[in-house]
Amino acid sequence: MVVSEKDQRWIPKIFKKKICTTFIVDLSDPGGTLCQCGHHRSAHPSVAVEDAFGAAVVTVWDGDAHTTEKPTDAYGDLDFLGSGRKVSNFLRLSDRTDPAAAYSLVTRTWGFRPPNLVVSVLGGSRAPILQTWLQDLLRRGLVRAAQSTGAWIVTGGLHRGIGRHVGVAVRDHQTASTGGSNVVAMGVVPWGVVRNRETLINTQGSFPARYPWRSKSEEREQFPLDYNYSAFFLVDDGTHGRLGGENRFRLNFESYIARQKTGVGGAGIDIPVLLLLIDGDEKMLKRIENATEAQLPCLLVAGSGGAADCLAETLEDTLALGSGGSRRGEAQDRIRRFFPKGDPEVLQAQVERIMTRKELLTVYSSEDGPEEFETIVLKALVKACGSSEASAYLDELRLAVAWNRVDIAQSELFRGDIQWRSVHLEASLLDALLNDRPEFVRLLISRGLSLGHFLTPACLAQLYSVTPPNSVVHSLLSAGGGTKTPASKGSGKAPPPDIGHVLKLLLGEMCAPRYQVSVDPHAGLSRHESMLLLSGRATSETRLDAVLGQAPWSDLLLWALLLNRAQMALYFWEMGSNAVASALGACLLLRVLARSESEAEEAERRKDLATKFEALGIGLFSQCYRSNETWAARLLLRRCPLWGDATCLQLAMQADARAFFAQDGVQSLLTQKWWGEMDSTTPIWALVLTFFCPPLIYTNLLTFRRSKEESTEKDLEFVRDKGVNGEGLVGPADPTEKVPLGVSSQPRGSGCCGGRSLGLCLRRWSHFWGAPVTAFMGNVVSYLLFLLLFARVLLIDFQPEAVSTLELLLYFWAFTLLCEEVRQGLGGGWGSLATRAHSHGQAPLRRRLQFYLADTWNQCDLVALTFFLLGVGCRLTRGLYDFGRMVLCLDFMVFTLRLLHIFTVNKQLGPKIVIVSKMMKDVFFFLFFLGVWLVAYGVATEGLLRPQNRYLSDILRRVFYRPYLQIFGQIPQEEMDMILMKSNNCTSEEGFWETTLTGGSCVSMYANWLVIMLLVVFLLVANILLVNLLIAMFSYTFGKVQGNSDLYWKAQRYSLIREFHSRPALAPPFIIISHVRLIIRRLRRHHSRIPDSPDPKHFRVDLPEGAERELLTWESVQKENFLLARARDKRESDSERLKRTSQKVDTALKQLGQLRQFEERLKGLEKEVRHCSRVLNWMAEAMSRSPMLPPGGTPPPTPPGLKGQCVEPSCVSVVAVTSSN
Repeated sequence: MVVSEKDQRWIPKIFKKKICTTFIVDLSDPGGTLCQCGHHRSAHPSVAVEDAFGAAVVTVWDGDAHTTEKPTDAYGDLDFLGSGRKVSNFLRLSDRTDPAAAYSLVTRTWGFRPPNLVVSVLGGSRAPILQTWLQDLLRRGLVRAAQSTGAWIVTGGLHRGIGRHVGVAVRDHQTASTGGSNVVAMGVVPWGVVRNRETLINTQGSFPARYPWRSKSEEREQFPLDYNYSAFFLVDDGTHGRLGGENRFRLNFESYIARQKTGVGGAGIDIPVLLLLIDGDEKMLKRIENATEAQLPCLLVAGSGGAADCLAETLEDTLALGSGGSRRGEAQDRIRRFFPKGDPEVLQAQVERIMTRKELLTVYSSEDGPEEFETIVLKALVKACGSSEASAYLDELRLAVAWNRVDIAQSELFRGDIQWRSVHLEASLLDALLNDRPEFVRLLISRGLSLGHFLTPACLAQLYSVTPPNSVVHSLLSAGGGTKTPASKGSGKAPPPDIGHVLKLLLGEMCAPRYQVSVDPHAGLSRHESMLLLSGRATSETRLDAVLGQAPWSDLLLWALLLNRAQMALYFWEMGSNAVASALGACLLLRVLARSESEAEEAERRKDLATKFEALGIGLFSQCYRSNETWAARLLLRRCPLWGDATCLQLAMQADARAFFAQDGVQSLLTQKWWGEMDSTTPIWALVLTFFCPPLIYTNLLTFRRSKEESTEKDLEFVRDKGVNGEGLVGPADPTEKVPLGVSSQPRGSGCCGGRSLGLCLRRWSHFWGAPVTAFMGNVVSYLLFLLLFARVLLIDFQPEAVSTLELLLYFWAFTLLCEEVRQGLGGGWGSLATRAHSHGQAPLRRRLQFYLADTWNQCDLVALTFFLLGVGCRLTRGLYDFGRMVLCLDFMVFTLRLLHIFTVNKQLGPKIVIVSKMMKDVFFFLFFLGVWLVAYGVATEGLLRPQNRYLSDILRRVFYRPYLQIFGQIPQEEMDMILMKSNNCTSEEGFWETTLTGGSCVSMYANWLVIMLLVVFLLVANILLVNLLIAMFSYTFGKVQGNSDLYWKAQRYSLIREFHSRPALAPPFIIISHVRLIIRRLRRHHSRIPDSPDPKHFRVDLPEGAERELLTWESVQKENFLLARARDKRESDSERLKRTSQKVDTALKQLGQLRQFEERLKGLEKEVRHCSRVLNWMAEAMSRSPMLPPGGTPPPTPPGLKGQCVEPSCVSVVAVTSSN
């Protein structure tokens, strides 16, 4: 990493180099000019050479006693000439340097991130080519694990031995890697063996130092640095040409790192340090011994040879048979086999001391494969703990979380032998949440972690702190700020995020969960959901989630949705309550965020997740509807406090979840709402006939649903709205048996309204006229009559002299329409989304108007009424009569187009209206292209034909209108083609100007061929290219909408039923009666100081706490059944079957490989048995010929069976005699 020269000027003041100050002759040097430090006499300072007395007294050179430290003269950036690599950092330092200073230099000055793991690679392989499986281990195991975990790799750093192979692996991996962070490879090199080290020396620092790592001269004790490393510590112990001088500093440095913490500011876990031994000579045993004394775990690569194999075999024998004295001879034989030049006694003592800490040793073999390297590393770290207390494994658990290896955690940390408690898992759960580890979240919560105790306000604020800086949520949080409290101002800490404000910005006031600013100045957010999400309410519904223990799941669900953690959000939804409403609310929130995202990929991921939540909501509600239709209807109409007291239908409408409305359960409820208390199978002709002949209500022509006489306030699921207009149903709308009215109360033939049937007759009248379908029919008839009246007034009775009676009736009728629009606007348009209960009873006027104006048809109504008022005002103003008539004519067109809204109730015509509306967007794009081409052609032809025309009206007409008509075939050839023009001159210049057949300005004959050419090209492009483009766009839009026509129609049907469900039963102009009644009621309440009634029950129910709890419990049971069925279908899918088959094949192949290994071992044992048999036969034959046996004795028996086998007692006795001798 490149660091500026100015930032490293302080380095010589802290870091030192070593200089030999005592020349002690090396007795092995025949000339006596070489010091025991390895330097020549001329390389020593004069003080070291002149001290002859000290040199004569001391015979052994000591690196600490015979050296002195001076400021370092080699540091800066290192540029390997000809390598094409980035510069590396390097520093020459003493082997007695404080490791804290070196670690600070690496992390602060050089800018390397603190590691999550340090792997120190040891070895002595000098072979130029490493074994293939070892190359895979370094490249696919070590280097890949280092990149995925943010680890440092520490080696010798020289272009030789294992350091060279590690460098090649780092180079190959980074060359093949297309993303991710670079691997940090650090070399700790003895200064005295670095070739061309003089190029690194510069007292002012080298920025960079040009290092010739390729040298023609091959010195036996000098080696170049490897160019694949990121940083080098050139450890100076005062020697020259001797390896191993860096061991002390390297051990101290690694031990210091093991005591540091991961993460910024040291807030993480202890950094694990692992030694990886590959091959190695006898000197590696001393280094492993020192590492185990420092409690550093070691991983031995069995099969690599040298010290690694020696320790691996010794560890295997120790674990299998123990370390008895009878095995000492075999251990010494093993030492001689691996280290023939070493002292067996000394090396055996080192091995025995290492084995006293065998819990720090772990063996990795070629059979494990490079993919399992991370598993073996974590096993080594877990094994080094050696305790049954959970607190000893916290760092290893968090390391498994950092590596995202839930399989390792399950197999090594959650086997049942470690006693985990909830408090032990909280830090790992926080890591899993921050790093998006959904599988770990599932694992930790399934192990008994208390989520209510874990999710504190500080924890929630920390979770929101990892919001991506470029995301829309981060910008909203930054704009909204946190909750400013006195404590946050005084302490200087960042205030907690105002999530409630962000959700209100995204979802609006009506669907957003409500957060409360905590009263406690030392707490930004409260702890439970009843304060975190639902503020200012004391009703039982808001406390229900907290009572059921579901509060933290809602907080985490919102957090996962805002941060787009897909798997997390799905898991939290599975664990939380309010499943159907939460799925639809999540779909709404994600689609709003997707529309706000600036990055296309992020927006697409949010859309995909929204589609998944919509599918979950659809599947779960289908499961609920199949289980119980009545309870499923309650679920649709129940208020959800988490989502702003909105119902599932309202959330689905806001989220544009058309597929949700297409379900049978939703359509059944809408049909029931549409028909009110009448049977939905009532023929349309019967309804129309009864509408125009009301006495038929009391006949058997209509069928009503029977109402239970004992129905009380407990039957709340289908209560009509009485708070806005006072019209509608009187009794509950519980779906019961469908019977004719005469059968329900009295025998057939008796009078309907006689005796005790009077109340039933009144209810029948109310049920018929209060049904939305009847209100719809009345409004349709009323609107058609209004249009007929409007047309008659415009065509016949609209005279300037006086206002006719029909015209006054038209004005009054329009006035009643205006009153109804005012009522809808002040009432919020559609129920609870705009009239959510606040502390004062209703939402602000601005919010209600926003929801009213969100409907396109409401906007059309306002435009029509505004034009109508403008036209009437102009009509009554002297001098503006004609203008007023023009405005009213245009307004009649708007009112007529408003008639299309009525057709949305029809299944065939409704989708066609959607198609037309979407095609209008295509028309705008077409008009843009057409306008560009039309202007280009019109200006060009007008300039060529009539250059002297100065009349603006004629110019505009010919530039825009005439080319537009030419598209439809109206081409005035007589005005464009000079061959078809008359030859009458209109100027003094004969033959230059000619008049057209119809007169007007003169037409130029110059370049008339170009005019014809432009006409041909214009018609070609406009009539063929652009028009066919428009047809293609129309075809695509039609096919797209027509394929989902059923979904569009059912969603539109809900909007229409919702509108007429809240309208008064009377149609305009009689609707004024309902308006007057509503005003009187409001005035009476205001005069009596009675507070306004709570928010109207628009498609909603209010359930008591017991019923609410029972409904949520039933929903949770259905959710579990739905998830089980979903998991079962997934298991039975072809992909899962192939996956399981692949796993079984892998297991079989692994077992087959083990069987082959056993077979090879059996073959080896058979060879040894045959050899032993031959030896025993030879011994028996030799003893039979021995003179020690008496002559004529019994010969040894012949072994039965295979040749060479001996199973008789004589053979056993022979073996015993031989062994005793």
